Amino acid sequence: MPRGFRDRADDSLLTLLGDLPELVTNLVKAEIDSAKAWISKTAKDAGIGSVWFLVALFFLFWAVPVILVFAIAGLSSWWPVWLSAIVVFGILLLAVLLFALLGILKFRKVLRRQNPAQAVAEDIRIVKEAGDDEF
Repeated sequence: MPRGFRDRADDSLLTLLGDLPELVTNLVKAEIDSAKAWISKTAKDAGIGSVWFLVALFFLFWAVPVILVFAIAGLSSWWPVWLSAIVVFGILLLAVLLFALLGILKFRKVLRRQNPAQAVAEDIRIVKEAGDDEF
């Protein structure tokens, strides 16, 4: 028989009920071991994936100055280099201001939203007030 399974067709009900705690314990232990293995493998894969993202961010970090120099060099074919650099800086400053404004607006929206803890506290307050009104 594979893996130590035995035929339980002839076992009595009491024998089967007596074996039930051991079977449940073994099942729980097997599920816990399976969860530990899954967590370990998932954490390892997530760690490796994170390293690959960090490597990509490293190269992106160095690609930004290259594209900015490219823009300045391209504009310097029509304008002096100093004017090209100021124009690229101005465009970057406008982009920073735009995205900062969008971020501020989004955070204001988040701060106005009621979080679940506040909702529970409000519900408890309403229930307490309703209970006080009845007496």
